[in-house]
Amino acid sequence: MSTHPPPPMSTHYPPSMNGQYLERPLTVGTSPPVSTNEMNIGPGMNTGPFGMGTRPQGRNMGPPGMNMGPPGMGTRPPGMNVGSSMGTGPPGMSMGPPGMNMGPPGIGPGPVQSQPASRQTPRIDPDMMPNPIALMKDNEDKFGGDVYHTSQSSTGFPPPLVTTKFTVQDNGNCSPRFMRATLYTVPCSKDLISQCRIPLGIVIQPFTTLPLSENSIYVVDHGVNGPIRCNRCKAYMNPYSHFVDGGRQYLCPICQCTNEVPPEYFSHLDHTGRRTDVLQRPELLYGTVEYIATKDYCKEGNLPNPPAYIFMIDVSILNIQTGLINLLAQTMLSVLNSLPRETDQNTSIRVGFVTYDRVLHFYNVKENLVQPQMMVVTDLNDVFVPLVDGFLVNIHESRSVIENLMSQIPDMFADNKTSEVVFEPVVRAGLEALKAAKCNGRLFIFHSNLPTVSGPGQLKSRLDMKLLGTDKEKNLLSPVGSYSKLAEECVKSGVGVELFLFPTDYCDIATLSNLAITTGGETHLYNNFQTPVDGERLIADLRKSVSRQTGFDAVMRVRCSSGIRAVTFYGGFFMNNTTDIEFGNISCDKSVAVEIKHDDSMKDDTPAYIQVALLCTLNLLSPLTVVYSRA
Repeated sequence: MSTHPPPPMSTHYPPSMNGQYLERPLTVGTSPPVSTNEMNIGPGMNTGPFGMGTRPQGRNMGPPGMNMGPPGMGTRPPGMNVGSSMGTGPPGMSMGPPGMNMGPPGIGPGPVQSQPASRQTPRIDPDMMPNPIALMKDNEDKFGGDVYHTSQSSTGFPPPLVTTKFTVQDNGNCSPRFMRATLYTVPCSKDLISQCRIPLGIVIQPFTTLPLSENSIYVVDHGVNGPIRCNRCKAYMNPYSHFVDGGRQYLCPICQCTNEVPPEYFSHLDHTGRRTDVLQRPELLYGTVEYIATKDYCKEGNLPNPPAYIFMIDVSILNIQTGLINLLAQTMLSVLNSLPRETDQNTSIRVGFVTYDRVLHFYNVKENLVQPQMMVVTDLNDVFVPLVDGFLVNIHESRSVIENLMSQIPDMFADNKTSEVVFEPVVRAGLEALKAAKCNGRLFIFHSNLPTVSGPGQLKSRLDMKLLGTDKEKNLLSPVGSYSKLAEECVKSGVGVELFLFPTDYCDIATLSNLAITTGGETHLYNNFQTPVDGERLIADLRKSVSRQTGFDAVMRVRCSSGIRAVTFYGGFFMNNTTDIEFGNISCDKSVAVEIKHDDSMKDDTPAYIQVALLCTLNLLSPLTVVYSRA
């Protein structure tokens, strides 16, 4: 009799006949041998294949000392055969007569192998999962209707959630409506913040709309000398500036530099070290203030002209068939009545109108004309503005001419059969018109489909269904062509693009919308536009976009105290360097996220300071510098 070494032990779960896995794994050699008094195989006991009778558990199937039973029973002695035809061959060889199954139902022929103990996968208790709805409700019940004092954030007490209705009292830190932090207790070192696994950052919404129950932002005017700023880091005066030497110097909280106080800003200190005029200085009391900027803060040292809005309408056959042209012509005057006003007086924002398909049509709507005049520009490679005087006009002075124009446009293009449109020449024409008028502004573009006309900005369909779900799918979402450079030019000229798209097919939104994203505008998408269904929503979106508070030619910078710095910025803007965030436009709905990291360790007892400064022209006012300070 030949003997073979026992097969190696394995730890897999054998499949059953129905494709499932056994509930209990097999184990070998884990229990003592069964007594020889156990019942042997006898007449009438069937140990054949699945479907035939099986042996009782614990029954011996061979000579005394040899256990071939169910899991948990001992194995045969080495070298011992099981009958004349029962060999101990290699794995996969049957251990009994042909057709004899030596294991539980579902186990194929072969030696019994060891298996690990089964472990049930723990289920997630639904009651233990975070419930945002319940969290918001609890926060509303706890803080709803309360007054939140911003000085509480300096002690690590976070503000209520944005969904909670509460009132903010500015006590030196800026309102959480303008700036929120991910952490209100800043770790002292990089290692500590990596252990807590929560990134340090802030979210800034500079022109958020304040409720009527809260005070408006105080405006500070220091005259021709401008705001008081640190000589080293250029941070603005704020409630955390510490005055020393009898009030003749102050310590900057951002860079710890000692600065001289200008003679016109000097004030004596009281017995507590505070300035005696602190109650008359909003910049020393509140975390958010607005400074009137001087000419030194303006481009070329000149105060900006009032901004202008240009409405550029695609008059191709698609927009005519959907009724978009008629809808815009009928509602344009009511939309223009929503233009921002400085006071109860008439708005000083000027407006202009352009229509286009394969060519561009400019309109002269000067107030002394009886009928509007149309001028056509066919040169797409070198777009120019055919007129300056009469193109951008005051709505109240030229109201009758604009009304005539809106009534004529639907009839003028009713028989237009052109389906191809341009896009980049349209944006460049609006940009050149605002440059010629030496003003900032916004372009409201109502566009239909992919610009396929041969010339600047021509795009081809990049849609390839084979790329979906692959690593190359991201290429479909990346802008192409010269639109990125055009967006940069718009930002540098203080021009924002507000894009309204009405596609019926692929139109490469990734490329077209990059103009709106980079310049600080928005993209409004109306797939398969139908006037009865989508018309009301379009006019509501347009009216909101026209009427909301907007800053032009804006530049933002985030300054941090020693030990931390702003490193990564997220949002719709353009950056020409690592510190300045530039916007063509920035509205009350625009926000920016900033990630802050440690560049050095901080002392345990030293507060962290963050100051955000935004320089812009706010609607019709003079240039402003809005400063948000937080400790």
